[in-house]
Amino acid sequence: MNSDRRPLVVGNWKMHGSVAFARELAHAVASGAAKVSAVDIVICPPHLLLRAAAAELAGGDVGLGAQTVSEFRHGAYTGETSAAMLAEAGCRFVIVGHSERRHLFGDSNTAVAAKAIAVTDAGLVPIICVGETHDERHRGATNAVIAAQLSAVMEAEGGPAVFNNAVIAYEPVWAIGTGETATPAQAEAVHEFIRSTIAATDPVVAEATRILYGGSVKPDNAADLFRMMNIDGGLIGGASLNAEDFLRICVSVPRA
Repeated sequence: MNSDRRPLVVGNWKMHGSVAFARELAHAVASGAAKVSAVDIVICPPHLLLRAAAAELAGGDVGLGAQTVSEFRHGAYTGETSAAMLAEAGCRFVIVGHSERRHLFGDSNTAVAAKAIAVTDAGLVPIICVGETHDERHRGATNAVIAAQLSAVMEAEGGPAVFNNAVIAYEPVWAIGTGETATPAQAEAVHEFIRSTIAATDPVVAEATRILYGGSVKPDNAADLFRMMNIDGGLIGGASLNAEDFLRICVSVPRA
């Protein structure tokens, strides 16, 4: 991990919880965050639980994020939530392009780019997820898939500005919820490729961009992953639903 980039650990709760659960978990994470002051921590509850979590985080250092967003600012889009609405709910970060959104709900590279731009335009930080499936990795297509996902944002109108403040999360789809994890060396190789892809457009931005690893990160493997030069933290799924496990992962981030 490069000490010039402040580490970031993001908890993606996915579709879990209740108001009571959100309050309890957010409170526990906020209470434990003082022990990991060298790391930025963000939690991303489901939309309907954002305000409950925000109340527990108020005045503290733990950030609030959302799990997805509409690419549209406003209009007749039943069921959608705009970036401005998420900002009003207390969010500072928004995950866009998570593999489950891409593969279960059809979020295309073009839609993900539009969402990242909408988030940026609302003054929020997009966490742009990229990653390959099991089949794509075994076909040797990892880099091509990720390059296409990044290029969709870079080449969109208004897209280059997104990277001035974006976070990138590499999530190998084959390692999400499967218990299978990329080795630190495998993850580092992809993170290095992501950074070099951004550097082809702007080396300064590339060096400053935080790139997270997300794929079955747990307390017992986090430290080895976070030691890699281009891995700046993690996007945590299942382990973020337990405050003790999540905070243990945060503590695993190497100190500068």
